[in-house]
Amino acid sequence: MAEEFNSTQPIYHQLVQRVCRQIVGGVLTAGEKLPSVRDFAVQNSVNPNTVQRAYAELERLAVVETRRGLGTFVTEDAARLDELREQLKDNKITAFVVDMKEMGFSSKEIMEGVEDQLAENK
Repeated sequence: MAEEFNSTQPIYHQLVQRVCRQIVGGVLTAGEKLPSVRDFAVQNSVNPNTVQRAYAELERLAVVETRRGLGTFVTEDAARLDELREQLKDNKITAFVVDMKEMGFSSKEIMEGVEDQLAENK
């Protein structure tokens, strides 16, 4: 069953984020072939044009490459994949810290909370 989409972001952007998370999480590996546009659209219950736009954005980001007649593949550029991993980490941490600061938590409280969570989830 397809993951739900939120209404605050374009669907193609959410698909880009999903693929990036799958790459960073090891679900998709360097050099692995992505599903065809049509198959990916069916899997995610979206229009093929939306998938085509997501694949184009992933290619623009140098996360995937299209091989004429073969399909779309995760890049084999290890440096780019490491960079993607760092970008996703930084984005998540920044969003978390901004949210916590907006709720009035001090840096010390945030650090203590994170340390507690890390200790619980070893």
